[in-house]
Amino acid sequence: MPTLLRVLPLLGMLGLFTFASACCSERTQTSAASTPKPSPTPAPSAARLTTPAPSPSKDLDPMSTTDASAATPSAPDDKVIKTDEEWKKILTPEQYRIMRQKGTERAFTGKYWDTTTPGTYRCAGCGLELFTSDTKFDAHCGWPSFFQPLDDQRIDEHDDVSLGMVRTEVTCSRCGAHLGHVFNDGPRPTGLRYCINSASIQLDESAVDKTTPEAQPARKK
Repeated sequence: MPTLLRVLPLLGMLGLFTFASACCSERTQTSAASTPKPSPTPAPSAARLTTPAPSPSKDLDPMSTTDASAATPSAPDDKVIKTDEEWKKILTPEQYRIMRQKGTERAFTGKYWDTTTPGTYRCAGCGLELFTSDTKFDAHCGWPSFFQPLDDQRIDEHDDVSLGMVRTEVTCSRCGAHLGHVFNDGPRPTGLRYCINSASIQLDESAVDKTTPEAQPARKK
């Protein structure tokens, strides 16, 4: 009996200790369950890691000829461009020598050097109207001479240093045919003399209603 009395207090203390431990364990588990766990950071997707390659640019390759418009410049719609073989088929040998090879017919031998027939003179290569009979005059040089063209935009000028002198060559602005030369010894009101090969022009007698173009200022010598 005395032994039992000694053991009872010890059992009571052991039970109290066990109860306290169980409570502490329960609180710890509850706290851990209530605390949210951080979600793992998702790995970058393949779409984010992949950088799209730049689209190919035509400017990257200066030698590229895929762009036909860039490789071959387009000519104006009113230009007439032909090969030498094509010109030979539509021009006489004399016209080809003069118009395409910058030759000159002998003085006083051309078809129009002393013609006074009214009309409009066209380019013999492409038909562009170049001069009118109203501006034609007798320069006593043996070639058809005009003191001004029908329109300045229809005549192109180029420096000619052949024959040991400096002259101004004139060509058709549409087809580039050699016409002759222009000099500063013409009559008033322009003071110009367009000395033209007969082989380079063709008189259109049906075009007689052309108005004489407005006189241009004289060329400076």
